[in-house]
Order: sequence, then structure tokens, then C-alpha cells
Amino acid sequence: MLDELFTLVLEHLAMVAMATLTATLCGVSGGILLTRRAGWRPALLGFAGVMQTVPSLALFGFLIPLCGIGRGTAVVALVLYALLPVMRNTLAGILSVDAAVRESALAMGMSEWQILREVELPLAARTILAGVRVATVTTIGTATIAAAIGAGGLGVFIFRGIASVDTGQILLGAVPAAAMALIADAILGWFERRWATPAPTRT
Repeated sequence: MLDELFTLVLEHLAMVAMATLTATLCGVSGGILLTRRAGWRPALLGFAGVMQTVPSLALFGFLIPLCGIGRGTAVVALVLYALLPVMRNTLAGILSVDAAVRESALAMGMSEWQILREVELPLAARTILAGVRVATVTTIGTATIAAAIGAGGLGVFIFRGIASVDTGQILLGAVPAAAMALIADAILGWFERRWATPAPTRT
């Protein structure tokens, strides 16, 4: 039992890591794009918002004909669920940078890329990390549903326990998943406080 638990924890961590990393890369890139393309905001944010409202099992079911059964489909679904908080927070963080700061950077001769890399992203880092934090914790919980399509993870114990009306099996899957979410939240919260540059206060 302990060997199986260890294996499923690793599977769960792998799914969450792949999904969160991909969602972070896509969400931050998308958020940056939306700061430069205001007309695209309703469509892209609307798409990400709709993905979050689709029930988990339904989304997995919709993706099976396209991606098949297994971990790949689960990761795609988890990425779609995690996109909104990362993209929205990236957009909000960059837009919250004081216009005077940006104008000062332009006056110093900095290019658009330099302003983004050296001014906007550092000042928006706290807000972006908050979005990643929400996405990670949410993904850990949603990943338990992935066992329904053969993707493994701690959901295997939960579904097995439901099928056999075994509370012990359900707890064996639910408790480590909850602990994983709490640990991830604490670690990302520490990074958010320790490394992120706070946005300047408007006067």
C-alpha cells in the first residue's frame, strides 16, 4: 500500500508540475500580449473564463476524442483550468505599473522589451506570483479527477474508495492531496513575500 501511495503521489506531482509550468508560460505570455492588444482581451479572457466554468469531468470527456485517454489529456485539461488566474493577474499586474514609471524608462531610452523585462515584470511580479499560487493550488485539487480517465494520481484512491464505499481509501487519496496543496501554497506564498518587488504606491 505504501509503495502504491508513493507511486501515485509522484504521478500526481508530475501532472501538477507539467500543467502548472505550461499554464504559467502560456498565461504570462498571454497576459503580456493582452497589455499590448487591448482589443483581444474580451476574447482571450472570455475563453479562459469559460474553460474554468466547464465541469472537470465534462472537460476531460470533451478532450478524449482529441487527445485520447491518459495523462496527456489530463495535463491539457489542467492547463486550461489554470490559465485564467495567471493570465488575468499578469495583465492586472502590468497595467497597475504607474504610467510615470514607464514614461521615465522611455525617457531614459529604454526599448519596449527592456521596459517589459526590467520595469514592468519586476513591479508586477507579486501579482503574477499570486495568480500562479492560485492556479497551483487549484490544479492540485482538480488533478484528483484525472484518475477517471486513466491518468493516475491520488484520485485513484478516491475513486476506488467511492466505488467500494471505503472511507479509508478516500482519505488515503484526499489527505495527501490536501497536504500537497497546503505545502505548495506555503512555499509559493514565501516566494511571493520574499522575492517579489511590491508595486509602487500611487500618490
